[in-house]
Parts: sequence; structure tokens; C-alpha cells
Amino acid sequence: MIYDLSMEKRQKREHDFSVTAFRVVQEATGQIEPKPKPTFDAKALGRLGGLKGGKARAASLTPERRVEIAKRAALARWSSKA
Repeated sequence: MIYDLSMEKRQKREHDFSVTAFRVVQEATGQIEPKPKPTFDAKALGRLGGLKGGKARAASLTPERRVEIAKRAALARWSSKA
């Protein structure tokens, strides 16, 4: 399953120990239904970000900055060969 970024975001857990303990006791005694754990494919989610990362970065760079990066890359590549 590919994780849809428009899906509902997960709620944060309670930070208060007593609130968490109370919820756990309620779930254990059957007073409330345990919440199902969200299922998503972390590998697919990482790939999704990786696919658009380079293109997004290239689109945000100015032409001058691209030239700087290219010069540094060329120096790094060819300085060790000389």
C-alpha cells in the first residue's frame, strides 16, 4: 500500500502517564475498544519523498547556485586525478 499523504494524520499520544495508564486499563477491561494501529508502508513513503526530492531541489536553485555546485563537483572529481 502506498501511503496517501492526504490521509488523516495520526494523533499524538498522551504525554501524561496517568492518562495513558487509565486508557490501557479501560482497553484491558473491555470498557473501550482499542484503537487499531495505522498501517502504512514506510519503505513506500520514503521512496515517495526520494522520487521528488532531487527535482524539487533543482527547481528551487538559482542558476548561479547551480554553477557554484557544478564547479565544486568538478574540482572534487578532477583534483584527485591530477
